[in-house]
Amino acid sequence: MSMGRRKGEQTPMWLSGAALARSPGHKFYEKLNQLLAEAEFDRQVEELCAPYFEADERRGRPSIAPGMYFRMLFVGYFEGIESERGLEWRCADSLSLRTFLGVAMDKRVPDHSSLSRMRTRLDGKVYEEVFRRVLAIVESKGLLRGKVEGVDSTYLRADASMKSIVRKDTGDDYAAYLKKLCEAEDIQDPTVEDARRMDRSRKGKKTSNEEWQSPTDADARIVRLKDGRTRLGYKAEHVVDLETCAIVAAEVYTGTDADTATLRPSLEAARTNVTAARSDSDDDDDAPPPATSSEGTREIVEVVGDKGYHKVQSLLELRRAQYRTYIPAPEQKGQRHFGDKGRMLAREAFHHNQARVRRAKGKALLRQRGEKLERTFAFACETGAQRRVRLRGRDNVRKRYLVHAAAVNLGLVMRTLFGHGTPRQATSAALAAIIATLWIVLRTMASAIPTLFGTPLLRPMDCRSARRFAT
Repeated sequence: MSMGRRKGEQTPMWLSGAALARSPGHKFYEKLNQLLAEAEFDRQVEELCAPYFEADERRGRPSIAPGMYFRMLFVGYFEGIESERGLEWRCADSLSLRTFLGVAMDKRVPDHSSLSRMRTRLDGKVYEEVFRRVLAIVESKGLLRGKVEGVDSTYLRADASMKSIVRKDTGDDYAAYLKKLCEAEDIQDPTVEDARRMDRSRKGKKTSNEEWQSPTDADARIVRLKDGRTRLGYKAEHVVDLETCAIVAAEVYTGTDADTATLRPSLEAARTNVTAARSDSDDDDDAPPPATSSEGTREIVEVVGDKGYHKVQSLLELRRAQYRTYIPAPEQKGQRHFGDKGRMLAREAFHHNQARVRRAKGKALLRQRGEKLERTFAFACETGAQRRVRLRGRDNVRKRYLVHAAAVNLGLVMRTLFGHGTPRQATSAALAAIIATLWIVLRTMASAIPTLFGTPLLRPMDCRSARRFAT
């Protein structure tokens, strides 16, 4: 075989798309495309987005195809990309992602400004419907029960800095505010160090949302983290089917909204999503019954939450709305009084909830909530890189997060059907299988030649240990 040499020939001026080099594609995205094609995802999202565009195709430049747009947002979860600029770069750089999006080699991937215009043009209801269509795919694969639901919330860091906050009444930033305080203390020409020293020692120091706001993101709120730090952020709340780990509702609220205030809206959104997913799924003999009982009332849904969701009035309202709660009560000194919360019904709702929590079933459900709820947050926020949002405004953050949660549900379907929930997991599993096979071959060879100068060639290791070693 002779050595090849790099030729300095000039590239041809014209090259057809069929003649361009193509990759074999990523098996994960190929199977995901098959799953979306089976559910007619592109046709459904085009019908949802049609009212927001001109009916005459000859008027104006065509927009991004809705199926391509939402696929790019799905890539944000599967590849762990948080910004729209990163999505553009990654999709343009990968041949397999071009195939997944349906972008020809001679075409350009939609840039980040097109993604931004598409996001602002479409209403939030479109993103809710897309989430429900993906939930219908979960339902069609038998991964949706909707009878036992867990609820929990987490913190999303906003795309705004605490250093840039300003006063609501005067518009002064923190440095100008400290300078005025120093002048009120008769400190002439205060330096930066003088302002900091006075700020550390002054009494009544408080940074509240009633007095301060972000000039770049008015919807972001000052949130105190568990370690005592303060950040600008939002609150994301998941309602998860504890039997299958499917996200049935993903809502984004302001960072100061209490858990007891957002519990009922999130549960109602979950109930609406489950009903819509069941109605959109294929009507066959194995389809689950509608969410109503024989008496025509709503089906009772069991709700599992932590102590932050406990409130006697909320327990009473959920009971009237056909929810059976498993929410432990926080410790309270003295005797609990129900005079200002209602009559005997509030007392009855409280004690029945406490009795359910103390039973073996309630304890088991609380353990499942701690495991499966945190898993969905790990997938969406850590693996999917949405702990820090790159959009401003609650509406924009909610739109992106809804599609992100839909991608988490798609990963659940892919993991159930094919064993891999993300392309990185599929690649790691293939590499682990290769290393495990290679180790078995080496161990077989070592058994034929047990020792070399009295020293064992390989330590004994089974296949399970080899796979653990490979990962």
